[in-house]
Amino acid sequence: MDRWEIRRRNALGKGDVTPSGQVLHASAGLPECLDALKPEWEALLARVAAHNAAHARHRLGAGIACMWYGCGNTALSNPSTMRISLARDGTLTLFNGAVDIGQGSTTVIGQIAADALGLPLASLRQVLGDTALTPDAGKTSASRQTFVSGRAAAEAAKALRARILALANAGDGATLALDGSLLTVRDAHTRRVIDLAALDADLVAEARYDPPTVPLDADGQGVPYATYGFAAQVALVRVDTALGTVKVEEIAVAQDVGRAVNPLLVAGQIHGGIAQGLGLALMEEFIPGRTESLHDYLIPTAGDMPAIRIHLIEDPEPEGPFGAKGVGEPALVPTAPAILSAIRHATGVRMTEVPVLPHRLFAGLEGGEPPPGPLPSLAVGD
Repeated sequence: MDRWEIRRRNALGKGDVTPSGQVLHASAGLPECLDALKPEWEALLARVAAHNAAHARHRLGAGIACMWYGCGNTALSNPSTMRISLARDGTLTLFNGAVDIGQGSTTVIGQIAADALGLPLASLRQVLGDTALTPDAGKTSASRQTFVSGRAAAEAAKALRARILALANAGDGATLALDGSLLTVRDAHTRRVIDLAALDADLVAEARYDPPTVPLDADGQGVPYATYGFAAQVALVRVDTALGTVKVEEIAVAQDVGRAVNPLLVAGQIHGGIAQGLGLALMEEFIPGRTESLHDYLIPTAGDMPAIRIHLIEDPEPEGPFGAKGVGEPALVPTAPAILSAIRHATGVRMTEVPVLPHRLFAGLEGGEPPPGPLPSLAVGD
């Protein structure tokens, strides 16, 4: 059976039940991910067949892989708390304890809060990761910050908005505009200007969000995650069968992100995940006692990266802020399997150890078992 077809038939989708007995009520977009990649998959197979019919040494191969990945801590309490204030001088501040380690959570959580409140992002300043000032947002791991802290930020901003609308006696659909300490609230029938400086205190709201999970029981049944990321990737590789080298030429991705709050940052996360997956598949090997620096431990550079095409699948997650969920780690998971699938398609060799270094692949091409472990030590000058 075609590798795409067997995955499509077995893809978890809305309404399906996981091995732990959890029903996926929403945001299970793996079938849509595979459907988005089918034209590219068929085009790659045709391209590979045409190329390999005329070339014996440099072989092309196409590979495919899927993933699903839980967002948050496994069946554990996973809360985040956010605070937002509108001061009497008109300063709008989000107290955000979520630590941004490069994934863009500061930008995304700020966008979520500003949108939920109804004021432009430019009006919002953030106090970030200060344990003396910011509530606990939990750890930055498990692809949880957009989903969990973003939801807490949305709820805090909604609570502040509700206080403002109550002060102005305005309806839910009212628009807000901030000019210094003057806050204008306008709905279909009224316009009211609130002089914040005349208030007795700053307007402050805080919210806490903890995704609903159920610990696994003795039979392994429960709800370990409130939501999951889903993705599929196809890879095109070129293998030099004389040298045992592999070059990844193209990767196409379809990823269910729930809602792309910031599409550019989502694309950046996916590119970064692919870079890590490529390193896992082909380069990165730590050898205790020998690996001492990035001279010995190779990671992908810009020259190693393939052309990347991204299809964003937005199957909204009801628990997430505006339907969003985690993106970062799911982008890494299918890359190495897709590359190894492509290597097998190109050569017939099934590699079972990563990274697929030239000596390992060459041994497989020669008909022997790829040698396990690191290369033998070489004398200086060898």
